[in-house]
Amino acid sequence: MDARWWAVVLLAALPSLGAGGENPEGPLESWTQLWFFRFLVNAAGYASFMVPGYLLVQYFRRKNYLETGRGLCFPLVKTCVFGNEPKAPDEVPLVPRAEPAETSPTWQALKLLFCAAGLQVSYLTWGVLQERVMTRSYGATATLPGERFSDSQFLVLMNRVLALMVAGLYCILCKQPRHGAPMYRYSFASLSNVLSSWCQYEALKFVSFPTQVLAKASKVIPVMLMGKLVSRRSYEHWEYLTAGLISIGVSMFLLSSGPEPHSSPATTLSGLILLAGYIAFDSFTSNWQDALFAYKMSSVQMMFGVNCFSCLFTVGSLLEQGALLEGIRFMGRHSEFAAHTLLLSICSACGQLFIFYTIGQFGAAVFTIIMTLRQAFAILLSCLLYGHTVTVVGGLGVAVVFAALLLRVYARGRLKQRGKKVVPVESSVQKV
Repeated sequence: MDARWWAVVLLAALPSLGAGGENPEGPLESWTQLWFFRFLVNAAGYASFMVPGYLLVQYFRRKNYLETGRGLCFPLVKTCVFGNEPKAPDEVPLVPRAEPAETSPTWQALKLLFCAAGLQVSYLTWGVLQERVMTRSYGATATLPGERFSDSQFLVLMNRVLALMVAGLYCILCKQPRHGAPMYRYSFASLSNVLSSWCQYEALKFVSFPTQVLAKASKVIPVMLMGKLVSRRSYEHWEYLTAGLISIGVSMFLLSSGPEPHSSPATTLSGLILLAGYIAFDSFTSNWQDALFAYKMSSVQMMFGVNCFSCLFTVGSLLEQGALLEGIRFMGRHSEFAAHTLLLSICSACGQLFIFYTIGQFGAAVFTIIMTLRQAFAILLSCLLYGHTVTVVGGLGVAVVFAALLLRVYARGRLKQRGKKVVPVESSVQKV
């Protein structure tokens, strides 16, 4: 059984079948440019940091360094390996969401409009730019075809660097709870987050953006599976029902939509495998972050810790491959790409702050409704700008998916009104 699955993956990665894009008649890609090979190379680069780091953590724990260690490195080792136990006088309690009872309805409506507009503009712009960067050429003229940017890992780095700067600045300007988590624990969520983002960017080379959006909408299914495996959670019957409806809607869309131009069954298979990787890694990230919140940290502290290791992993991997300078040179050759990359990173970081503010002001239910509508708008905008076609049955499938998502919001709201504990399905940190 395992051999057959590996055969499917290798078939999808063959150069003669996996070269999606605008010019299928051109020369075949080098085997070093295949997505499966790049994934293995990236993973090896991350392992060159994770494995020595894990061995060091185990060494310091076996040596009981917390009790016997001294010297200049002791504070650094303590923070990274053991963490800091929270002290009652130093703790800043995480203030629960304040009820807007004393503000006027007009002011509340304006704030809600501000949050909705900020989220929609940030993530719709991010989606349009993501598709532009990964599926279109730069520098094309009447005589030259231009060149594409193919290094998804470089884009992940650009997003994480700006997000790290924004989170660090926020932590400096606004008082945060005393940090108690060992820093190394962020590395697991960071690794899965980097891999999920890489799969997300890479998948756009093989499947359409609407397909990617629907796959992301259906990730509640693997998140629930990961929740049972990682966190031993139990779910209500209505959660399984809505998960089933989402599966049906996604299946209707995928089976009814015609093939994209210049695509083949193998390129579609490659895209679906990458989307499955994105969903699996992202599901692990959400559940691991939920476990880390047991240390009573703020969302911005989580954002800083995850992005700190993400920058370390991606910079190290790019340097080992010699790809960091090539990405910078590409930015130098194409100023339009540099502008798109900068705006992509700004939208990602600002969108994260809008997430925190919206949840803090109006709660997770309102935020989920806004983001569900954003996904629908993203599909419509992508079809208008990039010419994707959606059949009637495919459109019904999209409607079923978003109806199921809104039904989940409604059911969770009713449970909260009845005073029942609602199991969180995903973390709000690092959405992209």
